[in-house]
Amino acid sequence: MKNKTRTLSRRKFIAGAGAMSGMLLTGCDTELYTPPKIRSGLMGVSDVLTMASQRLLMSGQGLVKEFETGDITKDFPAWGRTNPEDESYQKLASNEFTDWSLSVGGLVNRPASFSLQDLKRLPSRTQTTMHICEQGWSAIAQWTGVPLTTLLEAAGGVSQEARYVVIDTYDGWYDAYDMFDVVHPQTILAYGLNGKDIPRGNGAPVRLRVERHCGYRHLKFVKSIQVVASVENIGRGKGGLLSDYNWHWYAGA
Repeated sequence: MKNKTRTLSRRKFIAGAGAMSGMLLTGCDTELYTPPKIRSGLMGVSDVLTMASQRLLMSGQGLVKEFETGDITKDFPAWGRTNPEDESYQKLASNEFTDWSLSVGGLVNRPASFSLQDLKRLPSRTQTTMHICEQGWSAIAQWTGVPLTTLLEAAGGVSQEARYVVIDTYDGWYDAYDMFDVVHPQTILAYGLNGKDIPRGNGAPVRLRVERHCGYRHLKFVKSIQVVASVENIGRGKGGLLSDYNWHWYAGA
């Protein structure tokens, strides 16, 4: 039997994005542009319409605004958890993360683990963007890292059934991102902040940058990546830690 696994194609995925979003807005049923678990009542309707509208407007996968280095905020805030108590994380941190590795599994052709140096050897992207926190503050920083699609390609690409990339962290968080956001050029696993390694308080050694979303979805302290067809077996099956406790799964800006 032929192996159906293939390298993720950004071009093919984007080609149908506008049409699919339009279908959703006109009432046609498509799973691709709806949250993993639609909430009941008006909140559920709001989730779907907000997500579909954003996807329609951004179907061309345009870039989030990038700033000049002179716009960078001095002392980017270290917000929320800044030093996970996880024993394995503390051990890795004590050795400057030289033993850290990122496992990439699930619906990929070649499940693998990547050291920090492995990530730094892959093609990188540097972007200066605004972080918008749901708590009401914003800051501009320069991030350097490997595009998420590049990492998935290094693991042999994803299967036809792949719909979400699930990220787990050392501070106990998990979240799922659908392929619309995964293939975006500015979705990166960042290991650099303002020209230096990311400090522990900002998510060392690697954090996700998914620039079209609010800050709480830019997970810090990345531990593992799994590509899946469904989030039903992830946490409570709603797509992420916060959505499992009735926050919005979709946080696009």
